[in-house]
Amino acid sequence: MGQGYNTIAFDAAKCDGCGKCMLACTQAKTGTDNTKRARIQVMRAGENFELAICRQCGDPKCVSVCPAGALGKDSVDGVVRWDESKCVDCLLCTAGCAYAGIALDMSAGNVVKCDMCGGTPACVPACPTGALRYITTARIYNEVGDWEDLFAPGLAGCQGCNTELLMRHTLRRVGPETILATPPGCVPGMGSVGYNGLAGTKVPVFHPLLTNTAAMLTGIKRQYNRVGREVTALAIAGDGGASDVGFQSLSGAAERGEQILFMVVDNEGYMNTGMQRSSCTPYGAWTSTTPVGLALKGKTQDAKNMPLLMVQHRCAYVATASTAYMEDLYEKLDKAIEASKSGFAYLHVYSPCTTGWRFPSEKNMEVARMAVESNFVMLWEYTPTQGLHLTRSVDHPVPVTEYLKVMGRFRHLSTEQVQHIQAKVEENRALVEQLARQREKQTLQDSVRNG
Repeated sequence: MGQGYNTIAFDAAKCDGCGKCMLACTQAKTGTDNTKRARIQVMRAGENFELAICRQCGDPKCVSVCPAGALGKDSVDGVVRWDESKCVDCLLCTAGCAYAGIALDMSAGNVVKCDMCGGTPACVPACPTGALRYITTARIYNEVGDWEDLFAPGLAGCQGCNTELLMRHTLRRVGPETILATPPGCVPGMGSVGYNGLAGTKVPVFHPLLTNTAAMLTGIKRQYNRVGREVTALAIAGDGGASDVGFQSLSGAAERGEQILFMVVDNEGYMNTGMQRSSCTPYGAWTSTTPVGLALKGKTQDAKNMPLLMVQHRCAYVATASTAYMEDLYEKLDKAIEASKSGFAYLHVYSPCTTGWRFPSEKNMEVARMAVESNFVMLWEYTPTQGLHLTRSVDHPVPVTEYLKVMGRFRHLSTEQVQHIQAKVEENRALVEQLARQREKQTLQDSVRNG
């Protein structure tokens, strides 16, 4: 497998052309405010903006056309570096680059290009709209890309479904010393429990009832503890199997502090059996059991906040995650694995459903990301000793209306329904932030008390 590298990503839809990224760049690299010397240039393209910056290409054309060997790609960090001592100032590199990522600096008398500021690019934090992001998920690719995929190839998921991505990444990280439970839902529906007598996983897997997943895992984990073998007791369940008929066994296992890692893949409904509503389905959403017509206008109740309910169980670890933010997910998965060795760990992962939510399959990551950027979904983690804190704070959220309109399940909403949803998003944000502030206040008090 090849090597992955960190990169700077640009979202043209968020760029307002303010030029603060160019100013930060030129200040960091030249000590001046002359943005013409910046190694990143924002240019107007019709009504939008485009970015001229070195993309640190995998097969950089600037390197191949350089006659002096002054340019070369670093195999460690992936940066295409320029060697001033070898450069003959022929400028062929500027012609070879398709992205205008290397250009002549008239003041310096030589070409200049982005070098990623040694891994802390100055332009990214200077961007006020979030149009620039420093993507560091290459670490995941490099670390686990060669690990064995513990799900068989060819699972029968819907096109564009994030759940298969989540299943494969989770099993790779948890590893082969795992007992897996997948209750009725999309995960076994994809083939995790196999067919014709063949399992779809390379670890022991069983298919419990919706009602007893946590209870069955409890018995299995206790038996392995009894014989002295260390395994991870892992459940990958849907929101229906956790928040509805499966809640009694989940709540009991959490209350007892059983050594289980319980992952909920929340696609906000019973999607495997016909897109029926669950208690995690949002207010106003169309499902096959909350239809839209003359009398009904979608679900009439707000979604159950399962993660906060699990916080009230004082679990060893509780966290929310999203398939759009894999680095955050991996960090939380590591903590959940460790916490499950001594107590109950609960990981609630929001995963959009292309079929039930009614949006094109290629928009899955965009929908998942917009849910977080609008605060419809909030990413945080909790432990009894550290309390709750946000792992991704969205201080300038996009309007919830922007999130709602990308999905067909909300196409019918009235103005009053949209206002209700916006109010509930703000209410949930205020609650989570209040809990986070309590933790910060307690930490400060402990610091003062300890000297």
